[in-house]
Amino acid sequence: MEFLKITFWILLFIVFYTYIGYGIVLYLMVLIKRLFSSAKKEGIDHNADNLPEVTLFIPAYNEKDYVDQKMTNTMNLDYPKDKLNIFWVTDGSNDGTNKVLESYENIQLFHENERKGKINAMNRVMPFVKTPIVIFSDANTQLGKDAIKHIVNCFKNPKVGCVSGEKRIINKDIDEAAGAGEGLYWKYESTLKKWDAELYSVVGAAGELFAIRTKLYNHVEHDTILDDFVISLRVAKKGYTIQYNPEAYAIESASKNVSEELKRKIRISAGGIQSIIRLSALFNIFKYGLLSFQFISHRVLRWTLTPLCLILLIPVSAALALNEGIWSFGFYATFFWMQLFMYVTAFIGWLMENNSTRIKVLFVPYYFFIMNLSVVLGFFRFLNNNQSVNWERAKRAS
Repeated sequence: MEFLKITFWILLFIVFYTYIGYGIVLYLMVLIKRLFSSAKKEGIDHNADNLPEVTLFIPAYNEKDYVDQKMTNTMNLDYPKDKLNIFWVTDGSNDGTNKVLESYENIQLFHENERKGKINAMNRVMPFVKTPIVIFSDANTQLGKDAIKHIVNCFKNPKVGCVSGEKRIINKDIDEAAGAGEGLYWKYESTLKKWDAELYSVVGAAGELFAIRTKLYNHVEHDTILDDFVISLRVAKKGYTIQYNPEAYAIESASKNVSEELKRKIRISAGGIQSIIRLSALFNIFKYGLLSFQFISHRVLRWTLTPLCLILLIPVSAALALNEGIWSFGFYATFFWMQLFMYVTAFIGWLMENNSTRIKVLFVPYYFFIMNLSVVLGFFRFLNNNQSVNWERAKRAS
């Protein structure tokens, strides 16, 4: 029993640290840094003469339905039009995306009929980018009016090599499980990213909206799944920081349902394992210091140990509860019943998935379960080399 108790506490510590403890430690470290820092946040520069030329890089595969909406949004951005280059890359699209774009005169369109995946299209076109800053954005996202100015403002600091914008999920008064869970998850993630950036660096950028200094882009392996994560962290490996600016935001709808969200997260998890292997140099805390600490705490544990710990906690806590007396409501018995309650709540969330409700908190355990299930499934997909670099985008809620 002593061995089981030690195992239980190790498993519980890893789970707690991953989802709650790291946030607490991170916040305390940020508070300490604030005591010794007098840095002030600079406002954005609205003087067009001081703004650099940038390229908005939009990779798109079969996004015909979003082209006009994206172009309207882009042309309404508050940035000098003569300093905003717009690149669309539509390799492999067969729904007429490139044909719709041909009607626009103020863009550069790159298209090849063969589909080789997003990262191969990016590698092909990046040599044509001549501006000092390149901003990547998805075709189905809407950017805030001042998004580019807020991003450019961060690059005034020469130590900044990458800037991540904030992903915002459209919230409705009544949401299904995917929308409720995803929205709450991203609010928590955004808070962690703010603190990560304030301490040292964000651990990876979101593909919906991020930017890098063009000179820092290197050719990325053709089978890379999480291109945004790998590109941004390789910039950080060079000694630059990844900053986070929530004022530079991209808005998109939540996944249409949990099945679509699970499909998306399984891909991310498979890509996460691949990325950890390719970025394994970041485990060297003696070389990368705070970046290694943040990388392991915020990313590695979520994509590796923690889901396994959650699974192992079930039989371990059950054995300890039986030894203690399952109905005694001692510590281990109480923990076991709380665990069971959470999984039952997740099951209820699954039953209610297609029913609208205003009690969004009921979907949190379900979304949490789906998140960790996706890591397990993504791990096996990675082992089986089953994840194609070509990706069918998850369907989004209307």
